[in-house]
Amino acid sequence: MPRVKTGVVRRRRHKKILKLAKGFYSGRRKHFRKAKEQIERSWVYAHRDRKQKKRDFRKLWIVRINAASRLNGMTYSTFMNGLHKSGIELDRKILADMAMNDATAFSAVVEASKAALVK
Repeated sequence: MPRVKTGVVRRRRHKKILKLAKGFYSGRRKHFRKAKEQIERSWVYAHRDRKQKKRDFRKLWIVRINAASRLNGMTYSTFMNGLHKSGIELDRKILADMAMNDATAFSAVVEASKAALVK
């Protein structure tokens, strides 16, 4: 029985990897081994950063809420505590959007939070 060479299979595999490496710099685009190493590394970054993106957005929302609540005379932690006690269930994404785009509505929420803390 004759031996089987991997000509077509190898070419397809290499082309698939090199197609994924399009846009990489220098040998990482042209040489299969370097491209494969970089593609695998890129997949690790992509997987990790899908998780980190969620953390980064939450941090951004907290910074925005803190800045807006300080303009209204409260800190972030006391504001969130007041929201919890008042029973207002707005998430940080919505609160940050209100802080950026609708200052009057955010001020009303801050006042409700202050009122809940006084009780």
